[in-house]
Amino acid sequence: MNDVPHLREAVFFEEPGVAQKLSRFWLLLTLSSIIAAAGVVGDSTATVIGAMIVAPLMTPILGTMLAVVLGDRKNLLRSIGLVIAGACLAIAIGYLIGMMVPEPVTAATNSQVASRVHPKLIDLLAALATGAVGSIALVRSDISDTLPGVAIAISLVPPLSVVGLTLEAGAHVQAAGALLLFVTNVAAILGAGTVVMGLYRVHRLATPPTEGRTVHRRRAVAIIAVMVVAVGAALTQSSLLIAHDQSAEAKILRVSNAWARANGWRVMDVSSSSGRVVVRVAGPTPLPSTDSLVEQLVRSGIDPTTVEAQLQPGQIVDLRRPGT
Repeated sequence: MNDVPHLREAVFFEEPGVAQKLSRFWLLLTLSSIIAAAGVVGDSTATVIGAMIVAPLMTPILGTMLAVVLGDRKNLLRSIGLVIAGACLAIAIGYLIGMMVPEPVTAATNSQVASRVHPKLIDLLAALATGAVGSIALVRSDISDTLPGVAIAISLVPPLSVVGLTLEAGAHVQAAGALLLFVTNVAAILGAGTVVMGLYRVHRLATPPTEGRTVHRRRAVAIIAVMVVAVGAALTQSSLLIAHDQSAEAKILRVSNAWARANGWRVMDVSSSSGRVVVRVAGPTPLPSTDSLVEQLVRSGIDPTTVEAQLQPGQIVDLRRPGT
């Protein structure tokens, strides 16, 4: 097990060499934010993963956790400040890159955005496990080589890039969802890390700071616990809403398919938007009457006022059939 001086050296921004540590942090964060935002805009998973590996935000988050365990108020404030300032920088870079692209970057047209704006409870579970692995890797030198994998598993900078990009696009609800994902990961690292440090009894190895005020450890741990519970509650609500939307979409899809086939049309897409389910249907003219669709929705227990049917008249050609 690594000793306390080694842990402090790994995650605290203090002497010796504090200027070098800070310059490295800001340089890597700036570059990783540019890479992440470019990867999201280009819808490139490989590029986004590269940004995760380079991103240094895990260090001050682990520093926050260790400062709580050691009761080090000075490093706690410094680490929290770096996390907040670093997050703001990543969001700002995402916003600026969003201004450079011709089309808005939103979940409707980009899979990287879509995968990060609707966090669910399962994301907290994965983040807790990843945070535990990262903390164990910090404590135990024999598994420290797992840290690159932890950097990939715990998504920190990409959600912040999505926040900036969606803010620039005017999609504020999506920006809030991506920010919730980032906060979820931070809370998970702090919560899981505190538990891991307690299991390894790191707090018993700590010596009181020689200067400055100390941290009330129990109060700080309680705040972290409340943070994890609050995030869990928000994600539970989000998961229930997503499950409800998916169930409604599936039911509406069945009804719409039956109606479309009866009229020689075809359902192209079903999606949720602003609390309504949008059904896109295409087929030949003339436009079919939607009265029967409304009746079928009512019979299936669906409020038709929550459904929007978008009829797209045209000629549908099945290229799989010769001679068509």
